[in-house]
Amino acid sequence: MKKLIRNGTIVTATDTYQADVLIENGKISTIGQLLSEEGAEVVDANGCYVFPGGIDPHTHLEMPFGGTITVDDFETGTIAAAFGGTTTVIDFCLTNKGEPLKNAIQVWHDKSKDKAVIDYGFHLMIGEVNDAVLEELPSVIDDEGITSFKVFMAYKNVLQADDETLFRTLVAAKELGGLVMVHAENGDVIDFLTKKALAEGNTDPIYHALTRPPEIEGEATGRAAQLTGLAGSQLYVVHVSCADAVERIAEARNKGFDVWGETCPQYLVLDQTALEKPDFEGAKYVWSPPLRDKSHQEVLWNALKNGQLQTLGSDQCSFNFKVQKELGRGDFTKIPNGGPIIEDRVSILFSEGVKKGRIDLNQFVDIMSTRIAKLFGLFPQKGTIAVGSDADIVIFDPNVERTISAETHHMAVDYSAFEGMKVTGEPVSVLSRGEFVIRDKQFVGAPGKGQFLKRAKYGSTTSDKSQTLKI
Repeated sequence: MKKLIRNGTIVTATDTYQADVLIENGKISTIGQLLSEEGAEVVDANGCYVFPGGIDPHTHLEMPFGGTITVDDFETGTIAAAFGGTTTVIDFCLTNKGEPLKNAIQVWHDKSKDKAVIDYGFHLMIGEVNDAVLEELPSVIDDEGITSFKVFMAYKNVLQADDETLFRTLVAAKELGGLVMVHAENGDVIDFLTKKALAEGNTDPIYHALTRPPEIEGEATGRAAQLTGLAGSQLYVVHVSCADAVERIAEARNKGFDVWGETCPQYLVLDQTALEKPDFEGAKYVWSPPLRDKSHQEVLWNALKNGQLQTLGSDQCSFNFKVQKELGRGDFTKIPNGGPIIEDRVSILFSEGVKKGRIDLNQFVDIMSTRIAKLFGLFPQKGTIAVGSDADIVIFDPNVERTISAETHHMAVDYSAFEGMKVTGEPVSVLSRGEFVIRDKQFVGAPGKGQFLKRAKYGSTTSDKSQTLKI
């Protein structure tokens, strides 16, 4: 059935204007004034913004880590994402050394099948580069539509890859049209510092932050950027948490290197003191990179405003406080790394960014949706409100006030990282390919409705994959 969204204010990455949006067959068919209501269900968006659906480029759903598995899977995680105004997620598919990449991809297809309520895609971890991996990569891009690869520079003896692996991945990505992503921390130095801390009897959660100082994030970010320049390739630095890393990204971009940076809500509004909470409550805030002291927050906001950082991911990686986080009582290195962020990503960016004058409305849309679509081969199918695009739309009340709490969130996890935080602005209704997933703040979607997205190569569009996209 056709839908006609009336009386709202459309906001894209470039424009803000009042118009009606007509949806047919899951696509935006017409945008204009006083469009005919004939045969259409009319949706009143009076007083609301009409945004393109948010795209979360950084999630870990049902992911094994540290002897346990993240509690939110593709069903609960995507339901929570939809409540928060996100209509597409790109999840990280972990691989195992010595095994075909296709095996890992199939595992992720199996765990997402019939669960996701919104559309989704995968990034692929590269833990080693050899002839077998290089032989598989073209089919990963061309057949699976997985066009971004993650290399970990941390988690020694678990996920960490060496610099040769990173460099060869960069070279391959350049040739094949992929985008390389890095978790940029110096894993070797972290390994030394954590062992030293434990030997000295320092076992509390705060030592997670103290053994991963910002300098080692900056060092790894700079190293990855330099290797990218040497390879003539393209790089996306995930979850930038500190001024040191922002500076290295800005330096690389000033040299003309094709380097991009993502930060996350937790780094914009929380600080290192959270890890000092008593009764082991600090474990709730153990993720990597760690929270920093408050001085880094305005650096991150300014970097989003001036374009040194371009996107906001959630790094959703939820472990219950009870039982799962408690695995690290008496040894902070055994606390599962990760936090529940997916539901609050868009609201925090709007409330703390737009409402407080740090970024404008169009920057907000660009950061939480449009630029991500362009970088990860989803534009213009996703990431904008335009004729021919998927009708992934958020009807957003910019004035409603609410308090974030685990009592009201929709994630499966047993705590909120932002408990008690007051925010202004909330999605009222959310549509995925023209169908309501959230309607009047109620879930009306269904598991399995979300579709796997085969994405275009880096720098290409979904409408014409031979066309070069200006990102």
